[in-house]
Amino acid sequence: MKIVEVKVLPDFCLHLCFDNGTCGQLNLSSMTGQGVFSAWLESGVFSQVHISSDGGLQWPGELDLCPDALYLQMTGKTPSDLFPSLSTPLAHA
Repeated sequence: MKIVEVKVLPDFCLHLCFDNGTCGQLNLSSMTGQGVFSAWLESGVFSQVHISSDGGLQWPGELDLCPDALYLQMTGKTPSDLFPSLSTPLAHA
C-alpha cells in the first residue's frame, strides 16, 4: 500500500490517494501538538508534507507516517482487513 497523491487541506487535514485507487480525507488534528507532531504548529510545516520513497508521508525533520496506518485510519478498516494472513492461525512444525 502506497500513497500516490497528497493534498493539504485546512485544519490539519489531508486528501490522500493510494495506489489501489482509494481516495479520501484524513483529519490529523488530534495528533497536532502531541510529541514530535508539535512541529506541525510551526508556521508552514504541516503544508510541507510530501510522499516519501516508501509511499508514506514525510515532513521536515524526518517526521513520517506509515501508509498502511494512514489507510486504516482513513478507511476505518482493521489490520486483518488489509492483511488477511494476520488472522490465519500459524501451523506448528
